[in-house]
Amino acid sequence: MVLVLKSISPFVLAALLLTGCAARAEDGTQSRTPVHQLRIYEIFDNNKAAFHQRFADHAARIMTKYDFKIVAMWESRFEDRTEFVYLLEWPDEQTMKARWSEFMADEEWSAIKKKTGAAHGTLVGAIEDRTLKATYYSPRMNLLN
Repeated sequence: MVLVLKSISPFVLAALLLTGCAARAEDGTQSRTPVHQLRIYEIFDNNKAAFHQRFADHAARIMTKYDFKIVAMWESRFEDRTEFVYLLEWPDEQTMKARWSEFMADEEWSAIKKKTGAAHGTLVGAIEDRTLKATYYSPRMNLLN
């Protein structure tokens, strides 16, 4: 299911979702908390169905092999473009970077991108990527339940 959000900035969306991912230890210091990653892909109206099919059937499945933890996915209309926005959770930045390298080097994923690109043209335009770290004073919230 795709939730369509109109006139909402991806940054506002992330702030709403991440209202609290940090836990505070008894001494007031921040305890170990996950790192979140906000990914925003420009997608094109003429072939967005092909994009969604590729992500749902292939990208998300292959990401699972590399321990990607997808929290949620949305489609958004922002300014004059359609966007696919999703939020990932990682144990730390080092793991995030290593898993992305492994995913991007995956032979099956490379073949799928080549095949779908040949059939449907360019499926993704600009990509924005944000690493989000909760502040020590942010209330804790379980994003997956």
